[in-house]
Amino acid sequence: MSDPAGSPLTTKSRVLETAAGAIQDLRPVKQICAYLHAFHVYASDQTRAVEAHHYCSHITEDIRQCLIYDSNSANARLIGIEYMITPKLYETLEPAERRLWHSHIYEVKSGMLIMPSPAGTPETVWQAAETSEMRDVIGLYGKTYHLWQPDRGDAVPLGEPQLMLSFTSDSDVAKVKAGGINAFLQDRDQRFGVSSEKKAKAREDIEVPEKHPDADAMLHA
Repeated sequence: MSDPAGSPLTTKSRVLETAAGAIQDLRPVKQICAYLHAFHVYASDQTRAVEAHHYCSHITEDIRQCLIYDSNSANARLIGIEYMITPKLYETLEPAERRLWHSHIYEVKSGMLIMPSPAGTPETVWQAAETSEMRDVIGLYGKTYHLWQPDRGDAVPLGEPQLMLSFTSDSDVAKVKAGGINAFLQDRDQRFGVSSEKKAKAREDIEVPEKHPDADAMLHA
């Protein structure tokens, strides 16, 4: 993965950023209330997947919007956006539109989707909070487009926006990496100090919602 194009930020730019953050009205981004981590699959090439660091806010109880970054570092690249809606809204969409949306059932039940813990938070406390969040997310449908393909080595956003999907089964994961989901998540789990297997175990009692037949259609198109 290449570095972004351009020169490093100057001291002047960093000072201006700090000043702007202190005095300007940044209400939209200040509404971000959740940080989620998972992986997105390219609809156009389902052998490719990228890390997706979601920073999400709620517009209403039925709509969430997430900024997608390639990392959680201070200079992370904004690579895409994801909208999440409840089944109530999803069912109002036209059939062709519904095909563009994906489910989150496998991500939740497998332990792939996590809510990284703040430093110093007791594991048992955070696991309870995370599991509660997963109960809400499991029934939502997501629509995601990425504008930047850092896994391809692009130094700037190139080409058309890419429709992105979520994994729905172990066989989907196997298209990207041999060895199963544990091998796929091993590096992520080590970096975040988590166990996706333990998370899957903790989520066994989360009820699996009925999935609309139009969801995830592009994954198997």
